Amino acid sequence: MPPLADRIVYLAFDPGITPKGGGLPGLAVLKNVVSSINMFGIIAVVGALAVSLGVWAWGHHTGGHQAEANGKKGAVVAAGAALGLGAANGIVAFFSALGSQVQ
Repeated sequence: MPPLADRIVYLAFDPGITPKGGGLPGLAVLKNVVSSINMFGIIAVVGALAVSLGVWAWGHHTGGHQAEANGKKGAVVAAGAALGLGAANGIVAFFSALGSQVQ
């Protein structure tokens, strides 16, 4: 068994791997598919927000407190989902850049 210092040096070995575009075929197709999924999600969130706001209004005007609460919950969840979908690219880029600074 090697000494402790040699094992620590082995754990700190830099494999020299960095993200690189164009290395695999179909990268453009994959980007297109992911962009389409993101757009589909954003459209679905718009529908969910519209339904949630309608349930909220209906519950408020009919005195249905459970429906009103569910409409509010749905509106907040839809807004959060829209925030996440819209910021997904920036979030991944931020953490990727942060991770590349780790030495």
